[in-house]
Amino acid sequence: MKAYKVTVNGTVYEVTLEVIDKADVKAPEKQPEKKPENAAPASAGTDSVKAPMPGNILSVNVQPGASVKKGDVLFILEAMKMENEIMAPRDGVVASVDTQKGSSVETGAVLCTLR
Repeated sequence: MKAYKVTVNGTVYEVTLEVIDKADVKAPEKQPEKKPENAAPASAGTDSVKAPMPGNILSVNVQPGASVKKGDVLFILEAMKMENEIMAPRDGVVASVDTQKGSSVETGAVLCTLR
């Protein structure tokens, strides 16, 4: 054991550390990566674009088969008197549009699917 004095923000602390041999130290085991429970399966390379909040769809700017680039505005969602742009999360092709202008949507509702 070795004793040290450590000053933190002007306060002196005395700490004691145990000296160990590196051969005695076990490397931490790598934990298996957990998938979030609500993660969509990674099948067929499709992504759902979901409503981030409840509101009304003011405009639908895409149709099935349309090519989109990351950041393109797909929908305008009105929530609490504010217009929110729902943008494409990645480049892709619109596989389906699952809402229409004037629809009321809840948080997490699928607006469209990209492939």
